[in-house]
Amino acid sequence: MVDISPQAEAAALAAQTAGGEPLPPGERYRLLFAAGFVLLLLEFAATSGGLIGLPITFFLKNRLHLSAQAVATFNLWASIPLYLSFAFGFLRDRWSPFGAGDRGHLIVFGLITAALFAALAFIAPTYAVLMGGVMLVSCGNLMAGSAARGLTSAIGQDNAITGQAGAIVNIAALLPSLIAYGLGGVLSQALEGQSAGSAARILFLVGAALMIGVAVFGVAGPRRLFAARPKAEASAVTAFGDMARLARHWPIYPVLLIYALWQFAPAGGAALQYHLANTLHATDAQVGLWYALFAAGFIPVIAGYGWLCRKVKLQTLLWLGTALAIPQFAPFLVIQTVNQALVAALVMSVMGGLAQAAYTDLAIRACPPGLQGTMMMFLITMYWVPARFGDLWGTYLYEQQGGFHTAALATIGVYALIIPVLLFVPRTLTSGVDGAP
Repeated sequence: MVDISPQAEAAALAAQTAGGEPLPPGERYRLLFAAGFVLLLLEFAATSGGLIGLPITFFLKNRLHLSAQAVATFNLWASIPLYLSFAFGFLRDRWSPFGAGDRGHLIVFGLITAALFAALAFIAPTYAVLMGGVMLVSCGNLMAGSAARGLTSAIGQDNAITGQAGAIVNIAALLPSLIAYGLGGVLSQALEGQSAGSAARILFLVGAALMIGVAVFGVAGPRRLFAARPKAEASAVTAFGDMARLARHWPIYPVLLIYALWQFAPAGGAALQYHLANTLHATDAQVGLWYALFAAGFIPVIAGYGWLCRKVKLQTLLWLGTALAIPQFAPFLVIQTVNQALVAALVMSVMGGLAQAAYTDLAIRACPPGLQGTMMMFLITMYWVPARFGDLWGTYLYEQQGGFHTAALATIGVYALIIPVLLFVPRTLTSGVDGAP
């Protein structure tokens, strides 16, 4: 019988997660930026992102003539792997391909996902093919992403720079959105003149090239980055023991609930896209530009957070960020033109930037030792499950319950629910500044 007593588990965990002295500042930032680079590649290749995802959405809308709710339903089902992101993170924490740790995950799943993209490039893009293809590609991307996110959060925890690590994670997600949504909207319009097969082939071959880049990083990335955490096969803690330890770790529950409420935005999905295109008469490129500007406004705020978190306690940043974020969608209550919407995109992202950075900082601080991959991928789950169901509710409000203004008001109400949850966050996680133990 395997010994999974708390004493044995704690002793094994201590041996598993014990590290050396904190890295020198220059080295830690070099490793953070290296991890951020591979996250950039993965975000560009994600079918849920702008470069690949937005043209697919417009393909469904313009070529297959789906309604807003039908597009939301497609996204709901195609995102099943995203809902299970935590499972990919747990697999990363427990399994080491060929004994190569995170390097092995990036190489193996970078190549597998590239092959899947290449196969999709030469199959007729029907509804069923797109559904199955998006799901399979998402699985490979998430497995590689769990390694990159786990590495980044481990560096942040080990060196007491969770705020700065969180800023890297967020910027790595936002910078591709800034570029991809701009290019994605333009690419969608450019592909209007192509046949359906040619349009899909271009998109999927771009995705294949990006995932090959991920595999190359796995081969040639900094050795110190991949040596930052012990290999999974060295763990003496059982999988059951790790799951039990995660379930007993109280600090993760308010963190995950806050993140879920933050992502449950009925006005932020297909309802917004259709409102911009059909009500405000924006072109595909202008819709892509709106999302690009929305991402752009977050970046300077989150970059500034990397400095601010060293001066101000996380507790203060959480409350201030939430207060600014609650009315984020209020500008759409008065917007009447595309140009006004484009200006509002920047304003709205600035309003939400501090909250996004603070919530990620809090999540990294709450990671149980040795389960950073699981916790960080739980954030992906807590992004997509509420986002997709919020999207579905938002399209219902948009089409049947008063239009986009109703969806915007519902979003403001959901964000306000974050305030009481903040009261349950342990003060031990929020009372210090970045850099303090």
